[in-house]
Amino acid sequence: MGWVWKSLNSSIGKKLVMAITGICLILFLVIHLINNLTLYAGPDLFNTVVKSLDGIKPLIRVVEIILGLIFILHIINGVRLWIENKKARPVNYTVNGSSKNTTVFSRTAFFTGSIIFIFLVIHLRTFWVAFNMGSELAESHRYYDILVEAFQSPIYSGLYVVAVLLLGFHLNHGFQSAFQTFGWNHKKYFPLIEKIGTIYAVIMTIGFASIPIYFLFFFGGK
Repeated sequence: MGWVWKSLNSSIGKKLVMAITGICLILFLVIHLINNLTLYAGPDLFNTVVKSLDGIKPLIRVVEIILGLIFILHIINGVRLWIENKKARPVNYTVNGSSKNTTVFSRTAFFTGSIIFIFLVIHLRTFWVAFNMGSELAESHRYYDILVEAFQSPIYSGLYVVAVLLLGFHLNHGFQSAFQTFGWNHKKYFPLIEKIGTIYAVIMTIGFASIPIYFLFFFGGK
């Protein structure tokens, strides 16, 4: 098994892990957004969807653990690749050449990812803990009210929107980077992949950002 570990720790191995975990997270975000959009249908549907997950809670816990490991692998390999790139790239090249050889999305991927991670911790503290740690609203299956209460805060809603905008930048780079890692970067077809990646990032950004904006400005306590 030593060769497996050695391969995964090579530069190509780290990029492959980043690509695979990135695709997994991209798919997760699609499912997560679909679930979140049920908020627009009102409390009955959203509460029913969340409550239905209680019946398969052991499976949900397994999925959460797997998802957590995917996040950890993605973050660790992202940091390691960033450090390697910083060490391998001369200062003059960084200052004068990076803008010509890379996109703004790739140059900011580490920083957007770092801010997203910080917000993710806040997000889990706000919702996952409230949903699962015996809050009064959760015990009465009033999950919708938990979100309404959180998004009535201008500070939290503002942070949420900013984090989602940065997520859009990160996804735009990650989508394209994953396909490049898999070798799907033919000059004839890659422009299409770039467009699909941008469309995906825009949809995720608008979809997630619309929720705090709706509850903060248009919900009106309904």
